[in-house]
Amino acid sequence: MSHTTKLICGIILLTVPSIQYGGYFLLKILSGKMNNLGLTDFQRSMFRAGHAHAGVLVILALIAEIFTDYAALSPVSEQIVRIGFPLAAILVSGGFFAAASGKGLTAPNKMIWILYTGLFVLAASLVILGIGLIRS
Repeated sequence: MSHTTKLICGIILLTVPSIQYGGYFLLKILSGKMNNLGLTDFQRSMFRAGHAHAGVLVILALIAEIFTDYAALSPVSEQIVRIGFPLAAILVSGGFFAAASGKGLTAPNKMIWILYTGLFVLAASLVILGIGLIRS
């Protein structure tokens, strides 16, 4: 495992407590202990989706860092992949939260662009890494 992989994986792992806290907060919301927030069913669903995507995409980012060591990538492509996966985790999960932020929302607000940006970053990172692995 390269030094860069160890460094980035260490940084990614340090984000997990924030995901854990988000799960605790979400549990309080879904168990009815925070009804004073006045969240709609749409907002609860978006927060649940944001939390789930954060966890899954962080795991994917960790795996992608290791795969990057074995892929035939140019230095620029390697950096795109190494930054793209963790960035996608932030943008996708953050996009769910941002798009549901506001009082009484029942549909995504204009901040949904953050989610779509994250999806693009994730897709690009997946394609670049996949091609690099096939070429190696």
